[in-house]
Amino acid sequence: MKAMILNRYGDNAEFQSTELAKPAVSAGHVLVRVAASSVNTVDTMIRRMGQEQLPLAPNLPAVLGMDFAGTVAAVGDGVTAFAVGDEVFGCAGGLADLQGALAEYMLADARLLAHKPRNLSMREAAALPLVGITAYEGLQRAQVKAGQRVLVHGGTGGVGHVAVQLAKHFGAEVFSTCSGDAARNIVEGYGATAIDYQRESVADYVAQHTQGAGFEVVFDSVGGANMSHSFTAAALNGQVASTVAMLNIDLTPAHFKGLSLHVVFMLIPMLHNHQREAHGAILTELSKIAEAGALKPLLDTQRFSLDNVGDAYQRLSSGQAIGKVVVEV
Repeated sequence: MKAMILNRYGDNAEFQSTELAKPAVSAGHVLVRVAASSVNTVDTMIRRMGQEQLPLAPNLPAVLGMDFAGTVAAVGDGVTAFAVGDEVFGCAGGLADLQGALAEYMLADARLLAHKPRNLSMREAAALPLVGITAYEGLQRAQVKAGQRVLVHGGTGGVGHVAVQLAKHFGAEVFSTCSGDAARNIVEGYGATAIDYQRESVADYVAQHTQGAGFEVVFDSVGGANMSHSFTAAALNGQVASTVAMLNIDLTPAHFKGLSLHVVFMLIPMLHNHQREAHGAILTELSKIAEAGALKPLLDTQRFSLDNVGDAYQRLSSGQAIGKVVVEV
C-alpha cells in the first residue's frame, strides 16, 4: 500500500511517499481502506517535536494521522459490530505503536470506531472524531443541561465549533468568543451569540450576557493563559472544561468561586488501552446527532491529497485555516 512516512522529526521534516505492507487484520480489529484523514494540532506537534519532547510520538519511520473515515476491508475475529463494506470513522492511530491514517489502509481497534454518519461525506466525517470526542466528553463531564448559559472559547476552532453545536443541541443558551466578521457569521450560523474577545473584556461580556452572574459552563478550547479568563467568566459553583491545561496557574480565583475543572485529554484510551469502547460509543452518538442535522463539521476551503500532506500540515500550523484541514486519500 502507499503511505506517507516521516523518517525524522523536526520543523522541516518532510513526508515521503513509500510502499508498505498492507496490515494483516487481527482479532478485535478491522482493516480500513482510508478515504480521508484530518489534521489536528497534536499531529503537527508530533511532527515538529518527536519523541524527545513528546513521548507519545511513534517510532520512526512513522505514519501519522489520527482521524480517518473509510470503508471496512476486512474484519478480525470477535468483531460483530462491523462488516466488510461498512463506512466507518474514528480516531485510532498515528501515535505510540499505532499506525496512522496517512496511508491507503490502516488497522484499527474496532472499539474506537463507529458507522459514519450517512449524511456526511468521507471528508466531512474524517474531520469529526478527535474534536468531536473531545467536545462531547468535555460537555458531558461539565454536566451541561438544557437552559444553562454555556460559554465556548474559540467557537470556530476544531474543538470549539463542535462544542458550540453540541451545547446548542443539548438545549443550552450558547455564547462563543471569536474575532472577525467571518468567525462571527459562523458562530451566529450555529445559533449562538458571538463575543468578540478583542473588543470586549471578560467583565464586559459577563455583565452584558449574564447580568454579572457568570456562565454555568465554560468550555475552554483555547487553554493556556486563557484559563484565567475562563475562571473569571464562570458562575459560582460553575463548571470549566479545558482541552489545554499544560500551564502553571493560580487556582485562587477558582477556589473562591467553588469551580470544578475538567481536563479533557482524549488520547488516553489509545495510549493506555483504557476504556476504548467509550470512544466508539461517543462516535455513535455523534453520528446520530449529525444525521439529525444538529452537527456539521466546518471544513477549511483548501483541499489536500496524500501527495501534498506536508502542505496540509503547514496550512494548519499557519493559523490561516478556518475549520478542519482534511487530507483526501
